[in-house]
Amino acid sequence: MSQHLLLPFVILAISPIPGALQDSALSPTQEEPEDLDCGRPEPSTRIMGGSEAQPGSWPWQVSLHQRGGHICGGSLIAPSWVLSAAHCFVTNGTLEPATEWSVLLGVHSQDGPLDSAHARAVAAILVPDNYSSVELGADLALVRLASPARLGPAVRPICLPRASHRFAHGTACWATGWGDIQEADPLPLPWALQEVELRLLGEAACQCLYSRPGPFNLTFQLLPGMLCAGYPEGRRDTCQGDSGGPLVCEEGGQWFQAGITSFGFGCGRRNRPGVFTAVAPYEAWIRQQVMGSEPGPAFPTQSWEPQPGPWEPTDENCTIALPECGKAPRPGTWPWEARVMVPGSRPCHGALVSESWVLAPASCFLDPINSDLLPRDLDNWRVLLPSRPRAELVARFVPHENASWDDTSDLALLQLQTPVNLSTASRPVCLPHPEHYFLPRSRCRLARWGRGEPEPGPSTLLEAELLGGWWCHCLYGRQGESVPPPGDPPHALCPAYQEEEEAGRCWNYSHWSLLCQEEGTWFLAGISDFSSGCLRPRAFYPLQTHGPWISHVTRGAYLEDQLTWDWGPEGEETETQACPPHTEHGACGLRPEPAVMGILWPWLAEVHVAGNQVCTGILVAPGWVVAATHCVLRPGFTTVPYIEVYLGRAGASPLPQGHQVTSAPPLLCQTEGGSWVLMGMAVRGSRELFAAIGPEEAWIAQTVGEAHFLPPNGYPHWPPEGSDLCPPDLARASGSPQAALLLLLLLLPLIQG
Repeated sequence: MSQHLLLPFVILAISPIPGALQDSALSPTQEEPEDLDCGRPEPSTRIMGGSEAQPGSWPWQVSLHQRGGHICGGSLIAPSWVLSAAHCFVTNGTLEPATEWSVLLGVHSQDGPLDSAHARAVAAILVPDNYSSVELGADLALVRLASPARLGPAVRPICLPRASHRFAHGTACWATGWGDIQEADPLPLPWALQEVELRLLGEAACQCLYSRPGPFNLTFQLLPGMLCAGYPEGRRDTCQGDSGGPLVCEEGGQWFQAGITSFGFGCGRRNRPGVFTAVAPYEAWIRQQVMGSEPGPAFPTQSWEPQPGPWEPTDENCTIALPECGKAPRPGTWPWEARVMVPGSRPCHGALVSESWVLAPASCFLDPINSDLLPRDLDNWRVLLPSRPRAELVARFVPHENASWDDTSDLALLQLQTPVNLSTASRPVCLPHPEHYFLPRSRCRLARWGRGEPEPGPSTLLEAELLGGWWCHCLYGRQGESVPPPGDPPHALCPAYQEEEEAGRCWNYSHWSLLCQEEGTWFLAGISDFSSGCLRPRAFYPLQTHGPWISHVTRGAYLEDQLTWDWGPEGEETETQACPPHTEHGACGLRPEPAVMGILWPWLAEVHVAGNQVCTGILVAPGWVVAATHCVLRPGFTTVPYIEVYLGRAGASPLPQGHQVTSAPPLLCQTEGGSWVLMGMAVRGSRELFAAIGPEEAWIAQTVGEAHFLPPNGYPHWPPEGSDLCPPDLARASGSPQAALLLLLLLLPLIQG
């Protein structure tokens, strides 16, 4: 199970609480009732997707502090006892010292007045003997206070359920805490207690949701003693910093603690409800640990028979929630397409990412001379959305903090004055989480972005296929760099597309966004493109690194989990890979010395495709030439275009007007005996990375028959390290796209130069 997605909610630590002093002057037993009452807060008007609680609404909620900062939540179950989660106190299998901890009771805002709050030192921390990790269960802990809490309107214990207590599936319960309001988005000042309503899910329904592969193809086995609460559609959940806090349900005017916040796969993600430790199964363990305490926790008898709630079917069949974003009637008709109209400027193209926010390039709006000068005339800005009868007004403009100097962060968010009612015509695009991994060969499209030029033709020309991460990273990266593995944001996304050939030019100054599809849902995967001239393929800046910033600003953008996981049987993408070494003449050194005048490589061929495109080919037998597939065949085409091959003249005479060589030279290495060997053909867009010939020996030999291969002991001679000719670690073809493989051309008849 991947730990970077399994998120125990314990990470957030905030500043020390001013004035949170030990309160031992008063005798708490003087204010305690003779019979311990529980689960009855003072009458009051009544996390992720939650809201601020009213002071005094949840008087059993406590804050567990370590070294002066909030770490976890807990619940007061008796004057001297607090119930929390074991993982709050266990690090690498070791229970942390009780002396490092303190408990703050009766607090509402952790940055506000502490009139009714008081602190207690911790005398002991107890966890079950069988606890080892959150995903294996038994995630609960008992904290014994050094002195009893002072009970009152703001400090009261919660009722605990007996082992026989049954909470009806579908019951609306409440979770509380001071944790993050979104993933990696801490609760802002004044750190007021948050509450969120969650629905209890039955074991079968929860297991059904977690049996469907989620991020990184993960599934999860629910164990006895675990409880699920949340919604299939997500967006409301506990989060980091809420760990150990209570999940409470009301029955007959009395509140019972059904669960303890334990862990989750992210926060508020679709089909990933929060997992809680069920309290009822641990009645005996709790009673045993607190034995002798007076008064102890209250376990009232359940006074009614639970009935299945209307929210969940009694047969417990789960309904997988589908994304609400990223649905388009057909490719090219994008319901999230937004045009921002600023007086005196050309329209700027962006994308609707929530009901109230549009994402667009910041460079459309920032002053190029003084980029720190923010626009002030928002009243005159308008946003045009598909099928909307009127333009939308702009209420707020938020540029990325690095937008003025970092091209990868050229982003701004524009808040609409009135939220859009989502429909088929107007719908936000899905955004990727930071760990999203767009699979090689994903089907993608290019869409307008910023002030780019209009499309050169029908939208079908803007189809693209995503290439492997190794190949894309090493094409634009540095030698020896480690390739980001799946789960780490890539440095670039490279789609192979064909529209520039169709248009007869390359778009040096155009801007596009990259949309990639997973199970019928479109994600905004990349923005803009590197300034790479005519080098192909273009590389796009990945958007997933900016997911947390977009989520923090909008508090409602549609970040979605990955929907497609098919790495194939080999799982090559999970291997650690590095970029091959480069030399002055390429990854394996093309022939460095100039050819003697009049003497050419005798095996080189000019492959003329459809009249105006010229590729480099290699004669491997009297009637056969090897060429790069991507240079001859176009993506999606199954028919071979008209081809002419010229031998014996490669480079000796200028090409006809309008012709252009589009394929880099092949990779040749020399044996000890002086023979030259074809080792690889350049991959698309590169003069340094090559698709290896060796693995294709069987195919070439079977097809050609007359091709000559080196004997097993005749491998090329590798010169000393540092030489320009063929270092030992030849650039390997791992991750090479299908478009970079080889094509054999049968020459009938041979055309001599």
